[in-house]
Amino acid sequence: MKVTLFDFQKDALNDLRKALVKARQGVSSDDQHVVAFSAATGSGKTIMMTALFEAILDEPDDQLAWPLDWVPQPDAVILWVSDMPELNEQTKLKIESKSDKVYRVNQLITIDAHFDAPRLDGGRIYFINTQKLAVNQPLTNRGDGRQHLIWETLTNTARAIPDRFYVVIDEAHRGMTSGKGAQAAQTLMQRFLLGHPDSGLVKMPMVIGVSATPRRFLDLIAAAEHSVTTHKVAVPAEEVRKSGLLKDRILIHHPETATTAEMALLEEAARRWGHMTTSWSAYCHEENEQFVWPVLVVQVENGSDKQLTKTDLGAALTVIESAIGRRLNEGEVVHAMHDTGDLDIGGRRVRKVDASRIDADKNIGVVFFKTSLSTGWDCPRAEVMMSFRRAEDHTYIAQLLGRMVRTPLARRIEKDAALNDVHLFLPYFDTNAVKSVVASLHNAEDVPPAETGSSHNLVILKRREGTEDIFNSLVETVTYRVNAARAQSPLRRLMAISRSLTLDEIDDHAWAVAKRQIVEWMGERIVAIKTTDQFNVSANSITQVGLRTLTVNNGTGIAEPTADYNIDATSVDIDRLFEEAGRVFSNGLQMEYWRTNAERDAQEVKVEVIVLARNSAEMAVLESKAESAFDNLYDLHKKAIYQLKEQSRSSYDKLRLATAKPTEVPWHLPASIDFKRQQTDPVWERHLYVENNGLFRAELGSWEAEVLKEELAKPDVVGWLRNLDRKLWSLEIPYETGGSVRPMFPDLVVVRKVDCKFEIDILEPHDPSLSDNFEKAVGLAKFAEKHGAQFGRIQLIRKMTSAGGEHFARLEINQTAMIKKLLLINGNPQLDDLFKNHS
Repeated sequence: MKVTLFDFQKDALNDLRKALVKARQGVSSDDQHVVAFSAATGSGKTIMMTALFEAILDEPDDQLAWPLDWVPQPDAVILWVSDMPELNEQTKLKIESKSDKVYRVNQLITIDAHFDAPRLDGGRIYFINTQKLAVNQPLTNRGDGRQHLIWETLTNTARAIPDRFYVVIDEAHRGMTSGKGAQAAQTLMQRFLLGHPDSGLVKMPMVIGVSATPRRFLDLIAAAEHSVTTHKVAVPAEEVRKSGLLKDRILIHHPETATTAEMALLEEAARRWGHMTTSWSAYCHEENEQFVWPVLVVQVENGSDKQLTKTDLGAALTVIESAIGRRLNEGEVVHAMHDTGDLDIGGRRVRKVDASRIDADKNIGVVFFKTSLSTGWDCPRAEVMMSFRRAEDHTYIAQLLGRMVRTPLARRIEKDAALNDVHLFLPYFDTNAVKSVVASLHNAEDVPPAETGSSHNLVILKRREGTEDIFNSLVETVTYRVNAARAQSPLRRLMAISRSLTLDEIDDHAWAVAKRQIVEWMGERIVAIKTTDQFNVSANSITQVGLRTLTVNNGTGIAEPTADYNIDATSVDIDRLFEEAGRVFSNGLQMEYWRTNAERDAQEVKVEVIVLARNSAEMAVLESKAESAFDNLYDLHKKAIYQLKEQSRSSYDKLRLATAKPTEVPWHLPASIDFKRQQTDPVWERHLYVENNGLFRAELGSWEAEVLKEELAKPDVVGWLRNLDRKLWSLEIPYETGGSVRPMFPDLVVVRKVDCKFEIDILEPHDPSLSDNFEKAVGLAKFAEKHGAQFGRIQLIRKMTSAGGEHFARLEINQTAMIKKLLLINGNPQLDDLFKNHS
């Protein structure tokens, strides 16, 4: 793959591997196996399927780290079925751009009207859409010298190679509804699942149905007359959201009451588009990223027989140009309305484009639509949408908006939180009507999970003026990220960081040195194995195959052993085991060892690698060395890493976090953050982030609010932070509970100025009735033990009653004596005693 897969994508692919391993073993022309693969819109389903195709036709990408039960099938056939030509073309382009093992020429083949073959050829990915399968199409008729109907071609392929013919149905929920039951195929798409005797098509033996909502697909399978073995693979929607592939928020701009001032809101939408264009330009220039040219989507009203649309397109273009302060460039405005070609609007040429082509054409800035284009439309650049539709059309709006929430760079932007938003302007929706849009946006079939709400409540906060010194002091502190990245083997992490350090020109020799060092360690571990009898035993089991001969007495029928003997394993066997060992080491390290020892007997060297890969004790020693080397490299270059651009720096953070135990990382607070509040929420002073008007509003819990009032009454408090849960920028501290490690997010971070220096305090008001009280206290103590020098007060706070009435009791954790006491407790009663005696 040319891209790095997200952890949730690797998990889904691993589940697909398990499903297909089972399907391969049992599938036949009479035993159908179906995989229902559900993945939310925006999860990168085509990228996941591309990685799967690589594994089928070539070999699994190294980053998948698949076990050895997977065997590639270079002669397999993959058929991608959709109901739109645009979808197929879009998929072909994406596979070609993301794969380094599947090639467009000769491997990615569109089945067109001229296609005529007895079978589909192995090693290829075919694309077909159901429109070409209608009764009046060339593929389904014998005219013009055709020898094989497409149905015969598919049937012949299914019968010849049932375990190597993969039929992938894209958007598998469509065309699956059957009001009369599913005993017979009632749509072209259903024929692939149920077969169609009238046309000579058998049911496809191995089907992968891909859908955001597979219920209809599964219902059809469940009602089928024949037996079907079903395998379900699902991608959790929340994991997709956490990945950064989707925009964080959808901001709906609307009047308090429905209005006729539609052009005023279009003007505001165009201003927002212009602002986002400027922001993206600044970000991409600063980060040396490919330029992101945002798109303004304008959804217009339907027309009539004599009128294309009731929306005045000329007036709309004039308003847009007025808002951005310039005339729109030639080719910058397009439309994707099916019922007309290019348009001339007030002397401006508005060309027609296919929806699937919009993202690739970087000249396009404004797009006119009518109703939803929920298929064929995939434009992560679409940042702002204005709809002239009325409230009764909220479903159309939701469907179209669902294609706009992908992030342009396939990752969350840290520096400018506003670039993680999508804006929707609705002039004909009042406050109540907006609720119907929000409800539609919770339909997983059309829209992925994202925080949705009125622009009145979803705001962007920026650093308060005059806080530069405070933020500079926070740079010296650390945070943790619990379960933020999937654990990788130390060998993989060491190879990845050394390669990145070299490619990023931080350390030109890191990659080469790491490979040499690992090869040296491999040699040392092999020598260690050879000092025992274990090596010879293991080597013999690899190089020799034991055979036993049984003699069957023809008269009695009794079998008796007569001889045991050994034969040498072939070079092919050794090579296969050598490649399997390479999956254990990863990154071609087995070949590095083999090349380093090129002067020796090749088979002997390969056997050494195989023996080492199978020796868990010595592999543990090797991994331990790699882990230490990784830490040393990171510590040596962490200042240079911090100076990198955002995307590069985040890759190092992921590697740093890809361990079984939580690891600290520098605490980076961005220039802006997103925030949700009500306009009626209380105003608080001295917060580190504020709105454009300089205010910070938030509804705090009663304890948090009272503790904060006590803090703000102190003259040395110069700033504070509402530490939200599970944000990329949150202060996060690990604690152990129930045998696992979880994150805690202390409610308040308070900054005091003491003797010209800033003290950073961590304050956690916590209800003593909660069962995790002592566990969080121990977590704070462990944090203070390791990082207390970077902070001032670290307090666990609870409300208590005494003779003087209610008050807040504060347990000061950032003291050596208290840390020792807390590390010894194992229950809430002991914590209660500490509060009574030491708070």
